[in-house]
Amino acid sequence: MGGLLALALAAFITVLTEALPAGLLTQLGDSLGVSEPMAGQLVTLYALGTMVTAIPLTAATQGFRRKPVLLVAVAGFAVVNTVTALSSSYLLTLAVRFLAGVFAGLLWALVAGYAARMAPGRLQGRAMAIAMIGIPLALTLGIPAGTFIGSLVGWRVTFGTMSALTLVLIAWMLAGIPDYPGQKAGERLPLGAVVRLPGIRSVLFVTLAYVLAHNTLYTYVVPFAAPAGLSGAIDRVLLIFGAAALAGIWITGLLIDRWLRELVLASTLLFALVALAFMFWPGHAPVIYVGVGAWGLAYGGVATLFQTASAKTAGEAADVAQSMIVTVWNIAIAGGGLIGGALLENAGTAAFPWVLIVLLTATFAVAFFAREHGFPPATRRR
Repeated sequence: MGGLLALALAAFITVLTEALPAGLLTQLGDSLGVSEPMAGQLVTLYALGTMVTAIPLTAATQGFRRKPVLLVAVAGFAVVNTVTALSSSYLLTLAVRFLAGVFAGLLWALVAGYAARMAPGRLQGRAMAIAMIGIPLALTLGIPAGTFIGSLVGWRVTFGTMSALTLVLIAWMLAGIPDYPGQKAGERLPLGAVVRLPGIRSVLFVTLAYVLAHNTLYTYVVPFAAPAGLSGAIDRVLLIFGAAALAGIWITGLLIDRWLRELVLASTLLFALVALAFMFWPGHAPVIYVGVGAWGLAYGGVATLFQTASAKTAGEAADVAQSMIVTVWNIAIAGGGLIGGALLENAGTAAFPWVLIVLLTATFAVAFFAREHGFPPATRRR
């Protein structure tokens, strides 16, 4: 449990490093002498670093012992956040944000497989859920707290604090997590062979479509909630989402080892019902509040669900498969921003639920028909 909680803290720091600039755009822009849109590129460069390096870097390190690779990934956050805290150059800050994304891509590719190795087969899903608890905690508590601290004492202190927390995590990992061997040369599957493993493409598609639907709405939740008169209450809306997401990952942790397939289908269906409610009752504050809560409940466990499905489907090639999940996830984040922005500019917020329903219908169909491989029923997983 101590090792799994260390992985959860690593996930917490990773999400905080990724998303915190969004809450401190004005301060970052003023300090670095750029506009808010230019400051927003600090988030873009991070995602780009993850997208372009997760797969090749994970493939290149397959043969290395796992603990040193994990420690390098974590130590990278201490370095990049320290440089960010001290930097007065926008270009330097952009560069280290790209490097932060590189370390994040490597870390995300390792965490799920590492957590699975720490637990017996019948509890692997629960172990991954514990390791992933850092994600909703970062979204619910870490980012609001980091934003508040940044507004109180400055954004540099916030990034410096994350570096100090990372040093604590390194000491914890050195003392509290086991090491595992890398794969021998003859055991490693080439990238193309991993993609062709039965079920992997289904898991990747479901991840892409679901996360694309989520980010299309989440990225533009402020203008989407505005017709309901909730522009000034967006903090309350996001708090409801975050609290429900915590409940979602708790439920996932309890049930995933027996009901992974059913949880994926139920999560997709619940999110689709939320989209239908938003379609038929737009601009109603109670519908927004209830819908956001149901959406958070559906979304809370999906990172654990998709990564568990990927790890179980890929077997010994789990780390490479995880790097594909990481890449697809970041493509969906970027795609959600692009699609949502185009919808907002050309069709308005009323078009959002229609796009979500199309994406979620495809998600449900692929997951439903992936019975043999990808999302098999519990009896087949034994």
